[in-house]
Amino acid sequence: SLSDVSPLLQQESSAVAAAENDPDSHCHELEFDATVAAEQRSAQRRLLLASVLCLLFMAGEIVGGALANSLAIMTDAAHLLTDFASFMISLLAIFLAGRRPSKTYSFGWHRAEVLGALVSVLLIWLVTGILVFLAIERVRTGSFDVDGRVMLITSAVGVAVNILMAFTLHPHSHSHEAESADAPAEQNINVRAAFIHVIGDLLQSLGVLCAAYLIYYRPDWRVADPICTFLFSVLVLITTFAIIRDALRVLMEAAPRGLDFDSVTAALNAVEGVVRVHSLRIWSISVSRTALSAHLAVADTADSQRVLQAATLVVRRRFRVHEVTVQVERLAAGGSAAADCSQCHDPAEV
Repeated sequence: SLSDVSPLLQQESSAVAAAENDPDSHCHELEFDATVAAEQRSAQRRLLLASVLCLLFMAGEIVGGALANSLAIMTDAAHLLTDFASFMISLLAIFLAGRRPSKTYSFGWHRAEVLGALVSVLLIWLVTGILVFLAIERVRTGSFDVDGRVMLITSAVGVAVNILMAFTLHPHSHSHEAESADAPAEQNINVRAAFIHVIGDLLQSLGVLCAAYLIYYRPDWRVADPICTFLFSVLVLITTFAIIRDALRVLMEAAPRGLDFDSVTAALNAVEGVVRVHSLRIWSISVSRTALSAHLAVADTADSQRVLQAATLVVRRRFRVHEVTVQVERLAAGGSAAADCSQCHDPAEV
């Protein structure tokens, strides 16, 4: 609403006045780049630590699963292998996202992290499908034995390691200095994908632990091993749907969740001198990086440069938009040209 925007506009007017008198003022707010760089470094540290833990325990689970002849433990090891591969993909994606824009990739490589997350989720779906098939085969044939003692020890260690990895990747286990009070900061999509993978593995490890207790005390109930594999593989698939949804939203250039189109329009309309906002476009470059373009029709008496600076500051500081392009144009006589243009109409409510 306008009452929410007015105090902000007063602050921006002061900022605009200061920028006009500052010879070092710049059209891009460099603190955004510093914030993104800090987020990327934090994501890299967490993913590296999680990768080391994942690799070490994966080797232990492969040995333990083979000794126990437990498909459930081998399933957990396969998921850890998938997680390790996804961590490596995510680290590569973060590295590529940090590369400077080029003439070919003018927005840079920020969507590499989205593609990395998408590939990692599809990889875990593939492996999970194979393991579900093997679990069904074991239930159908019933010709297998499981060492409950080895399975129990391995699954207990698995629960502990997955809890440690979850704490490593949890978004609230690190500093929030980069977050804004006006708009919630989005967690790096690759770290979030890794965290969801680990939560899925933790739930599966808990299920394997329960099955191990059951098989240890009642060896004739060994069918709990493939049943556990089947149930928790389905759970892992369900937990990854949110990552697929967010990745597809970015690839389809949807507006980011939590950024209201009407609020942005109201904020721009409230800038002194603006008569009408049209051709407003908001889209996601990545989950944590947003772009915006807009046309502002201004009155003949308005200072175009001042309107441009004020509108840009409002969008950057209130809505945390990284890439801002604002076109200021004089209102045509009668003001009917924009009304007759189909490209200037507000988008549908979808």
